[in-house]
Amino acid sequence: METRIGVVGIVIESPRETAALVNTILSEFSEVIVGRMGIPYRERNLSVMSLIVDGNTDDIGALTGKLGNIRGVSVKAALTKR
Repeated sequence: METRIGVVGIVIESPRETAALVNTILSEFSEVIVGRMGIPYRERNLSVMSLIVDGNTDDIGALTGKLGNIRGVSVKAALTKR
């Protein structure tokens, strides 16, 4: 199956309550994650993360779907077309 490279943006509201679950899912999909950066935005009680991913659309879709199903987590992905 063809792989794609892209960026996944994640915004986590109330990170103290959901960070452990987010990190568990990220560990589960570590084979498609090339790099990650996370910034706590304490003044707004948010965390903002970006992931660089390289994988097939099924795996990336499963990752973003699981993250997006967590209450208070918003996810968007931008992938290459080839």
